[in-house]
Amino acid sequence: MSAALDVIIVGSGPGGLAAALLAKQHSRSFLILEKGGQTMQGIIDTYPKGKKVYPTKPKSYPDPFPVMEVKPPDENVPVEAYVEQADTLVKDFGLNIRHNEEFLSIDGDFPNYIVKTDKGSYVAQNIILAFGSNIPNDLGIYGEAKTVARNIENGEDYIGINVLVIGGGNAAADVVSSLSKIKREARDDGTSVYWAHIKETFEINKDTARDLGEEVLLGGHIKILQKAIPKIGEVDADGIDRLYIHQTHSAGTGNDMYMYQGMSFPMKNVIACIGTHGPSAIFDALNLQQITCTGPICKIAKEGERLLMLSDHLETSMQGIFAIGGAISPSYMEIGPDGVIKEKKHSNLIYTAVLDAQIVMEKILAKDNAMAGG
Repeated sequence: MSAALDVIIVGSGPGGLAAALLAKQHSRSFLILEKGGQTMQGIIDTYPKGKKVYPTKPKSYPDPFPVMEVKPPDENVPVEAYVEQADTLVKDFGLNIRHNEEFLSIDGDFPNYIVKTDKGSYVAQNIILAFGSNIPNDLGIYGEAKTVARNIENGEDYIGINVLVIGGGNAAADVVSSLSKIKREARDDGTSVYWAHIKETFEINKDTARDLGEEVLLGGHIKILQKAIPKIGEVDADGIDRLYIHQTHSAGTGNDMYMYQGMSFPMKNVIACIGTHGPSAIFDALNLQQITCTGPICKIAKEGERLLMLSDHLETSMQGIFAIGGAISPSYMEIGPDGVIKEKKHSNLIYTAVLDAQIVMEKILAKDNAMAGG
């Protein structure tokens, strides 16, 4: 077991890197634990190839960007360039990061926590949970787990086939736009990208809408399927797992029969971008306090979801353990200085994660100074 550290950071996304850089600048000992093989593995896994990265700032949030070294360029570079920027940052500042090491648990008490991984154990006074939220939701269709994709690993694999993208948010729009561009630029590809959503309206931000609109104007191969509901996972006569979705049904034809209008796709041609759920099970395992949403309590999260309880400086119910970034999006329960608990919106953006890191590190530094003065 190594000597005690001031901070252990779980996750090497924008928030984790920002926290590490601030710790470095203030001469605090730290270690970043990253279960993936690359820095920003979470972004690599969730952003389609070539997807542009924006330094988007929520309305009313302060300027300038909290930690400029982690800010995406204003010219909106593709994700590969942003990851390269992160690699350069790690190298130039000598940020202490261990790849391919998975965080498992926390034992002990403040200020001597023991962080256990699949490779060893570390002692730290403070822990920042910056692992994001990228656990995919399920369609609930037979056979999806082994065949339905959650993102694009290689867009060229979809050239020459009709592909179905399910989901009405930014992730789905990114995949649709990327696949359409690949098909449009490929020779003699007359196939399409079908974009299905269970609702009539799609909810995407302005930056994503601009990219998608540009692709449509350039003649993209996109077909919209509104009110499209995944219904059946089946195996056809050729032994191929297929997904059937229906859009509308006619009035009853008697004897409890209905006529449906739908489409069927091989599941290997389906990409489900239906959102993710937060790491509630991880928080439970760490004994961090959460609140279950009910009608009058929650207006952002869904009924039955469990939200992490945090102080106004993002400290959990255990002293010295903090949570930032996507791990607490789209909302969390804030305990105000007056003791009042309320749901607080938390946008899952690079800016937000970096601002979280700044808030947490300011708290850690202030606490250290107070202990030293005492």
